[in-house]
Amino acid sequence: MTDSSASLVIEIDGWEGPLDLLLALARGQKVDLREISILALVEQYLAYLAGARALRLEIAADYLVMAAWLAYLKSALLLPRDPEIEPSPEELALRLQLRLQRLAAMREAGARLMARDRLGRDVFARGAPEGLATVRQSLWQADLYALIQAYGRVLARTRPVVHQIARRPVMTLEAALERLGRLIGAKPDWARIEAFLPYAADPALARSSLASSFVAALELARQGRAELRQDGPFAPLYLRGHREPFDPGRSVPGRFRRARGRGGAVRRHRAAQR
Repeated sequence: MTDSSASLVIEIDGWEGPLDLLLALARGQKVDLREISILALVEQYLAYLAGARALRLEIAADYLVMAAWLAYLKSALLLPRDPEIEPSPEELALRLQLRLQRLAAMREAGARLMARDRLGRDVFARGAPEGLATVRQSLWQADLYALIQAYGRVLARTRPVVHQIARRPVMTLEAALERLGRLIGAKPDWARIEAFLPYAADPALARSSLASSFVAALELARQGRAELRQDGPFAPLYLRGHREPFDPGRSVPGRFRRARGRGGAVRRHRAAQR
């Protein structure tokens, strides 16, 4: 076996040459396999494997198949065989030849495939085309009437909304004084202050009428035109007109002096009404 070549050269029993040539001659029965030492063939193949680490492994595998077939062919010649069960050495050699041809064809196809140019490494595809800027110009067609209608719709959408706060129904202090002063002469006896209130279906107006009438009653008592009576805290408030003519120079009874002290409530109520 030489070191400069990757082929396996055999030297056994007067034969010197490549292993594949020896196998080809054995198939054609040009070499007597009975004279070839299989042990020497195996020893030389092992020596080849020891020095073939830097070579391709598929070459060593091919030589292993060749050596195995040589050993098998020699064993078939030396040992008796059953022709009905075991194939002949010629048939086995033909099968080996077909397998080797298939292997060589696959290797050749793989080599051609790997030798082709690769996309992205050897050849490159065309880049994506650049987008074209499209400028669109709208052409509007409308008459004057349609333009005025569109302007009116836009103006209606953008018109500011005016919020108006609804006024609460209230009874002013002046109206309560006028009403209470007019009705107090028709009630000579004690009557609850609720009897002087106007009818109001709205609860808010009813509360305002009661508050204004209460302050108006205090004001009339301060002026000496009415008398107030309450039997206890949170008891009903009674009201009646003053029976004696009012004299500004005459002293006012104690209960009316207490009512006079409530004049500040009238001013506070007027400020709240404003």
